[in-house]
Amino acid sequence: MIKLFFIGTGKMATAIAAGLTAAGVYNPDELCGYDISPDAAGAFNEASGVRAVSAMPLELLEATPAVLIAVKPQMVKAALAEYDGLLRDKTVISIAAGVPIELLEELTGSKRIIRVMPNTPALVGCGATAFAPSKGAEASDIALADKIFSSIGIALQMPESSLDAVTALSGSGPAYVFEFIQALADGGVAEGLSRKDALLLAAQTVAGAAKMVLETGEHPAELKDKVTSPAGTTSRALEVMAERAFTGTVIQAVRAAAARSKELGKK
Repeated sequence: MIKLFFIGTGKMATAIAAGLTAAGVYNPDELCGYDISPDAAGAFNEASGVRAVSAMPLELLEATPAVLIAVKPQMVKAALAEYDGLLRDKTVISIAAGVPIELLEELTGSKRIIRVMPNTPALVGCGATAFAPSKGAEASDIALADKIFSSIGIALQMPESSLDAVTALSGSGPAYVFEFIQALADGGVAEGLSRKDALLLAAQTVAGAAKMVLETGEHPAELKDKVTSPAGTTSRALEVMAERAFTGTVIQAVRAAAARSKELGKK
């Protein structure tokens, strides 16, 4: 029996399916995907080992208790138009960015909605996901969402009103970190390191520092102090970052992204 049906089989859907099977949450034959693009369906199958089709098997969808909507936000209305009535009694999980619960309820007829904001590190099993249940979502729906997204990283439940902030922080956040890694490597290159070595050292430094925050439970400021010797190299670098308003710039960047997320949500 199919227990979870994917509508849309792009990269994020593929990462989720692969994570679920790798973690033993589902067997591959308990999942199925559909995509209007045969190429996308084929790539999903090849990467995850989960069956995917480009012709909608309505009989399978009808018998499936839960669906995961993984199409682009602008495609949600068109993608759900052909399933009139079929999703009414199902758990509907959506990773379509910016599509509110109210609209998902209207399009599917279901009151058991889970709106999700994942991020791209889910593609390597290290995602940071937040999800918001609808008022009509049952405890089993919430548990299902937690189980799915915990298989590809961490998953946090929060109110829908917090998802714009989540979008700005963890949704867009990987781009900020990539920018920082590139800048860190550029600094190394400017001081004579090879591009290859500088990039490897920069990426591993960021990964290691993040792991220390997660595993030690110490505040980043405390960890920073342990690296910083009085009048040393780190102290001098931090002085420059403070002079250039590094911290304030990052805060304002997150807030600008949150404001944009709210604008897009209204549209």
